[in-house]
Amino acid sequence: MNHRCPAIELGDVRFAYGDHRALDGVSLEVQPGEVFIFLGPNGGGKTTLFRLLSTLVPPQQGSIRVLGHELPRQAAALRRRMGVVFQAPSLDKKLTVEENLNYQAALYGLRGNQLQQRKQLLLEQLKLSDRRRQIVEQLSGGLRRRVELAKGMLHQPELLLLDEPSTGLDPGARADLWKYLLFLRDELSVTIVLTTHLLEEAERADRIAILDCGKLVALGAPDELKATVGGDTITIETAAPETVVDQIRSQLGLAAQVLEQAVRLELPEAHQWVPRIVEVAGERIKSVQVGKPTLEDVFIDKTGHRFVSLETGTRA
Repeated sequence: MNHRCPAIELGDVRFAYGDHRALDGVSLEVQPGEVFIFLGPNGGGKTTLFRLLSTLVPPQQGSIRVLGHELPRQAAALRRRMGVVFQAPSLDKKLTVEENLNYQAALYGLRGNQLQQRKQLLLEQLKLSDRRRQIVEQLSGGLRRRVELAKGMLHQPELLLLDEPSTGLDPGARADLWKYLLFLRDELSVTIVLTTHLLEEAERADRIAILDCGKLVALGAPDELKATVGGDTITIETAAPETVVDQIRSQLGLAAQVLEQAVRLELPEAHQWVPRIVEVAGERIKSVQVGKPTLEDVFIDKTGHRFVSLETGTRA
């Protein structure tokens, strides 16, 4: 990782829809040339942050600088250096792949040999060369996503923003998507910033920012974040979680908690405690699961609740 100016700088960013605070004092930096993921459940604040970074909406409170450009004052200059791939499809399904790219090129004033060379390169990189004259509505979801990426990269941006890029993709298409994103990072030094609610996808990031209810609750590399959890995890399924927690606390002196009708503990060498827990709680236990810390465990550790989508009725 180099030490140039940050690709993105957020300082105490706040944003509200009426009485609903979608972002509540978010401050962080994204470094050039890294894959950075904003991870959070629906309602966590990812969409609002994406709208701000992609210059769709102006900031309300706090400071935002992207590639050295202050928003919203320098939004126009930023757009020429940044590519954006939205979750909602932006392709004209009645046009061919190449016609979609030509319309995108017109927005950036690309023409002539320069345009032809860029199109050819992107079509080859994204394995779309044999699809260039195919109507978009005839393509699979994975191929359409590749065309979206080609549009976003046509003007050779330094930063690529993607909103929930894996939505609706099968595992093979998702793997192809990530292969290309890592190529952009490793070979072209493009900074990749994306949002996701998929925990397994966040494992691929260089660093993750975990958002919950508009707040930044954790920031760091996936392995670093998992190392902050206090050891392995034990999850106990039981019909009497409060009783089991009381027994574990009083008889074993362990810090157990009730989490959505289950009992949860974080312990070094957790497997060694299972026989003693079973001995204490006895027939009240339906099942015991021991596991290494995951990103969901990080989320639980920081928020006190599971990683679930929140139905807020607002765009967050």
